[in-house]
Amino acid sequence: MNPTEAALSLLHSPGIGARTIQELLANFGSPDNALKASDTELKTAGLNSSQISALRSTSADNYAADLDWAALDGNHLIAINDPLYPASLSEIIDPPAMLYITGDPEVLGTPQVAMVGSRNPTAGGVENAERFAAELATRGLCVTSGLASGIDAASHRGALSVNGLSIAVTGTGLDRVYPASNRELAHQLADQGALVSELPIGTPPKPHNFPRRNRIISALSCGVLVVEATVRSGSLITARMASEQGREVLAIPGSIHNPMARGCHALIRQGAKLVETAEDVLEELASQINPAAIQQLPNSDSNFPKSAEDADPEYANLIEAMGHDPVSVDTLIERSGLSSAELSSMLLMLELTGKVSKASGGRYTLK
Repeated sequence: MNPTEAALSLLHSPGIGARTIQELLANFGSPDNALKASDTELKTAGLNSSQISALRSTSADNYAADLDWAALDGNHLIAINDPLYPASLSEIIDPPAMLYITGDPEVLGTPQVAMVGSRNPTAGGVENAERFAAELATRGLCVTSGLASGIDAASHRGALSVNGLSIAVTGTGLDRVYPASNRELAHQLADQGALVSELPIGTPPKPHNFPRRNRIISALSCGVLVVEATVRSGSLITARMASEQGREVLAIPGSIHNPMARGCHALIRQGAKLVETAEDVLEELASQINPAAIQQLPNSDSNFPKSAEDADPEYANLIEAMGHDPVSVDTLIERSGLSSAELSSMLLMLELTGKVSKASGGRYTLK
């Protein structure tokens, strides 16, 4: 039995849960060694007779769906003792025995910053998430989040908008996307980064799996940036796990009247780093990241038009369409002929380079 099949055998043994797997790995070092252990050794490790029997009776039929999935192009199974398994993840007290990955497994070894927040953010929170993610991605950081609606999705979009890297750690098996509204985003992530899960193929979106996946998000990253969160937000679970794992915790402040900012304010009172710019994030993470890894992405300048003269024709046309007065998105779509998605991405780029600003009522104006 190869290391991948050994790990799958543990995962699919009835009555063998995540905690038991961690105990087996702690005692025997690898899934393969655990399966080779004698009954006496397994009992000493804490397993009862029914669990030992389950280990002995598990066959390839139990994990055939996983192997069929892994045979498809772009899918990977990375066992905990595989050289591609991320070192940062193997060092935590409860690392996954197996990682299911769609995309590029090597992305998991790149410098990462986790970005998390509310599933129901304000418009300002979405804008902050996209802006921070885009700026951090242009500096070579991979943006890691959980593919949830709201801040997670905005963070992924921000990184992808500048051709940066982004990783989504999901709370389901990778044969499904949750929420389904993020299906297109998931496909983009597979092309420009990776989708990651510790859950076997076929696992539906069960509530208890989402808080648990947060430990993977924080462990893969050098630090966790909380963009917007209530005081009872699941994002604060991720922040707590990051702190326990020795990662940096950072938070963007907001209005004292905004309930979505109270979770961030609570974290800041507890010692999280208050950040206002992407440079603040980089400064805080500098001690944990190889400086050589933090740099402009290749050709990233082409994504950021410096002026009307330097912009490509589409940007030049958009700038001309804006005129001199604040203008709504609907008006810009009508004037420019761009789709809503194209316009949103281009406006973000122009904001990041200081060419335009967002005015009241969701309108935009040239600076």
